[in-house]
Amino acid sequence: MAMRILGLIFFIALATGIATSDGNAQQRQVPETRAQVQLSYAPLVEKAAPAVVNIYTQKIVANRQVPPLFDDPFFRRFFGDLGFRFNRGGPRREQQNSLGSGVIVSPEGLVVTNQHVIEGADKIIVVLADKREFEAQIVVSDDKTDLSVLRVDPGGEPLPALEIRDSDELKVGDLVLAIGNPFGVGQTVTSGIVSALARAIGNDTELKSFIQTDAAINPGNSGGALLSMDGKLVGINTSIFSKSGGSHGIGFAVPSNMVRAVVYGISENGKLVRPWLGAIGQAVTSDIALSLGMKRPQGVIVSQVHKSGSAALGGLRAGDVVLAVNGHEIAGTEDLQYRVATLPVGDRAVLRVMRGQNVLPITVEMQPAPDTPEPDTTELEGRNPLSGSVVANLSPALAEEYNIDPFGDGVVILRIRRGGIANRLDFRPGDIVRQINGIGVPSVTKLEEIVRDEAKAEWRIRVERAGQTFDFVFKG
Repeated sequence: MAMRILGLIFFIALATGIATSDGNAQQRQVPETRAQVQLSYAPLVEKAAPAVVNIYTQKIVANRQVPPLFDDPFFRRFFGDLGFRFNRGGPRREQQNSLGSGVIVSPEGLVVTNQHVIEGADKIIVVLADKREFEAQIVVSDDKTDLSVLRVDPGGEPLPALEIRDSDELKVGDLVLAIGNPFGVGQTVTSGIVSALARAIGNDTELKSFIQTDAAINPGNSGGALLSMDGKLVGINTSIFSKSGGSHGIGFAVPSNMVRAVVYGISENGKLVRPWLGAIGQAVTSDIALSLGMKRPQGVIVSQVHKSGSAALGGLRAGDVVLAVNGHEIAGTEDLQYRVATLPVGDRAVLRVMRGQNVLPITVEMQPAPDTPEPDTTELEGRNPLSGSVVANLSPALAEEYNIDPFGDGVVILRIRRGGIANRLDFRPGDIVRQINGIGVPSVTKLEEIVRDEAKAEWRIRVERAGQTFDFVFKG
């Protein structure tokens, strides 16, 4: 019995790397096989952690120090502006601080984080694991993916950076590590597995295809790294599913293929350029599959194809069912949007399409949304309800930028000058002006012609906003 116990102890010592021939601890290495990972995550963390940074943001906000009682109209009838005398210096300006995480993806100083981590910040500080601090500038911020790319100046010294891995190689059940700065306690590592792929959750982003993991992700982890067992970046930790604000084993990360598309999609003028398919449709349901003679529901049935989009130029038609993109099966519209968005501009994609009873390949050259017609950007002036608004002819490029229907036409409001008439009347950027007094508005030129006549007793303006139609009536 004693011999069996001694043999078991010796076996455990060999398996854990505690005992070696010379009695010294076995030298740790970056794990290269799944078996080696069972020994320790430490070599992997030592390799990757220097490229994961803490991000601190500062924002100055105006805070009116007036007792709420004096804002009540009833009390102001008796006390007038007495409450405002407590705040004669005007609104009190306060500094708000927040924190998150980020990942260095280029030795020259490119850092990726979540957009919501740095949104509205007046100052962004990036702190490395070795305590060096850099002030960061925003290169691009993308609300469709909740990703932002920052740049810091390391003074010519290369920074530690993580290599981006192909996230399509991930499988459910793969081991992953999450590194970030939860609750501001400092850099922390948690482990788990990939519990699901291609999850479409939430309404804050348009491109939804998240990696789901049970590696603990908490407030402050946002923007941090999700690592595979070879120490490469497979995702950017983004959100958690929780009612209490703490981790309950369901966290979500933006796949690294989307991260790569954002980083390498930045143009020379600093704008993010992504490919545009120029086709929309709906997921094939059981009823649609039955009517089409399909064995199972799969893919997206195309309802509209823009004449200037990549899809039309490649030969895709309304009624086609897109089954796969570059060999990746398409389950629904989110899948299709994700696959297109992760392709480089100028790349060729092979779509497997069912047309009638035939399945055929269609090769599509991925191009950005066309900027036609010419925007003809104009600021409206004069005594009319739209005065002070900057308008432009609607094109697919503008529609993509403002998340509006790219298949329509007309005039879109880009900006509204503060204090202008349009600002006071609650018009908003992204509004599409459809009609004025029953007259259609197909172009900026036509809109200028209509508002030039200021002697109107009444203005009836029809606007499309977020897919809904609103009619505004103003007296002249």
